[in-house]
Amino acid sequence: MTDYNLIGNPVVRQAVEAWQAADLKKWLSFFTEKPLLLDDGQPRDFKRFCETAIGHEHFKSIDKVEEEGTAVYGQWHSDSWGDFKTYFRFHLDEQGKVSKLEIGQAKY
Repeated sequence: MTDYNLIGNPVVRQAVEAWQAADLKKWLSFFTEKPLLLDDGQPRDFKRFCETAIGHEHFKSIDKVEEEGTAVYGQWHSDSWGDFKTYFRFHLDEQGKVSKLEIGQAKY
């Protein structure tokens, strides 16, 4: 069972919980209208990523959280790519919405 309480930032925690539950509508509610998505540093289409990955990719575990609860590292499962370590770094705007999400393979 993944311990979401490790994620100290409440917006990030709730967003990750929505991702894990494959709740696309709730997941998107935590983001600005046009958030930037970087995958291993490369821009990707945020909406397309969310629509294709949610429900098919998820954290198997949360191993560590950094940057005041906005950077989440863990074991990841992808139906397409298998299992590997990953990170999600959430950047929040002044209203508390995620304006930028960085994802990628992690080394720790």
